[in-house]
Amino acid sequence: MAANKPRTSSFSRNVAVAPTSQVPGLKHGPNGTVFLSSGIADLDKILGGGFCLGSLVIIMEDPEAPHHMLLLRNFMSQGLVHKQPLFYASPAKEPRGFLGTLPNPVSSKDDKSRERDTEQEKNLRIAWQYKKYFEDQNLDSQKDGKVEYCNDFDLRRPLDRHALSGQCIDCVSLQDSPNLATLYDRCSTFLAQIPRFDGNITSAGRISIQSFSAPQCHFSEKEWDMLSFIRSLKSLVRSSNAVAVMTFPPTLVSPTVLKRWQHLADTLLSVRAVPDEDKDLAKLLTGYQDMLGLLNVHKVACINTQVPVILEATTYSMKLHKRRSLVLECLNQAPVDGSSGTSYGTSGSCSVSSKTGALDF
Repeated sequence: MAANKPRTSSFSRNVAVAPTSQVPGLKHGPNGTVFLSSGIADLDKILGGGFCLGSLVIIMEDPEAPHHMLLLRNFMSQGLVHKQPLFYASPAKEPRGFLGTLPNPVSSKDDKSRERDTEQEKNLRIAWQYKKYFEDQNLDSQKDGKVEYCNDFDLRRPLDRHALSGQCIDCVSLQDSPNLATLYDRCSTFLAQIPRFDGNITSAGRISIQSFSAPQCHFSEKEWDMLSFIRSLKSLVRSSNAVAVMTFPPTLVSPTVLKRWQHLADTLLSVRAVPDEDKDLAKLLTGYQDMLGLLNVHKVACINTQVPVILEATTYSMKLHKRRSLVLECLNQAPVDGSSGTSYGTSGSCSVSSKTGALDF
């Protein structure tokens, strides 16, 4: 008898030809999508895995605080750690100097030692023979030598110089671009070095454009020209193995054009600074003193599907874990009575209620 062959449908999509799991910094997603890490583990979880390959990410800046730079630095550093080609455009005269401010990934030795110290302080003590077994198991996991999909970055330490050597990095100053056609040609030339999306992914690139509509740019007053550039950049990135992240100050753009920019974004984020002396907000939220700012998720990319991503929350607090790594947390309401109990007080309990009513029992 002939060997039984697995039944396949004509509508099934062949994704076995793309060994993306072996490519560092990339991983498979649902519906044939491929994710690229944003450099922040919490943001990858919120977005369902990271930034979709071939998508345009737009971040709206806050004019009072440069919190968008934290997202941009982690995004660029993650690409350099995975040795991915990087294109960076900035309104500064010397954009290559920004590479010296990129954070360095946290070493595994320091991270493991600090985790063990916290576990010894918080968790229960276990017998020495079981503890030895767990330590041996952790050492075996460290010997695998696998490249992490998303690293933790220390914002206090700059990226090592040897990490920049031998990398494909292209830095462009927006002041040197008299028009947007020159910037488009530089982006097209950069993406031409990366293999096109033909089912077999061998590498991925990252495009970072900072403060796109800044007053230093010669095209800052040409809103419709910038709109056509964003539309052209989106189509250019969609057919390539790259992700483009662009930040801009929304206060410098008219409301009608701003809505069109937001519509073109596959993933739309915004950052907002938290005032230091807002007593009403401090009473409302827990951990207000540790917050750096707020991150709002307005839109999540939906590629190869028509089902939108349903988020648990749309606003997250930006904090520094151990004063070095950027983390995102959901907003928690502070207790109403100012104590450390639940946020609903004791009025919901029928046995402890001090007031009597018709429905009390």
